[in-house]
Amino acid sequence: MLFGEIFSAPDIAVVLIVVLLLFGGRKLPQLARSLGSASSEFKKGIEEGAGTTGSSAPVDEVKSEQPKTTDQQQ
Repeated sequence: MLFGEIFSAPDIAVVLIVVLLLFGGRKLPQLARSLGSASSEFKKGIEEGAGTTGSSAPVDEVKSEQPKTTDQQQ
């Protein structure tokens, strides 16, 4: 689904007017800047998280480092 299919032009206009009334004209640039920086930080975190999902140690090495229980020692 596209954004245009969910919300029509009058819906978006009403939301923009409400936002303007709530935050005022002076706060909107600051709000837009903070949303932009938050978005870029989120994207940066997603990219870093995707790069670190591969473990440097194989699964067999990780399993061998776990302590043995009393059942496994016998």
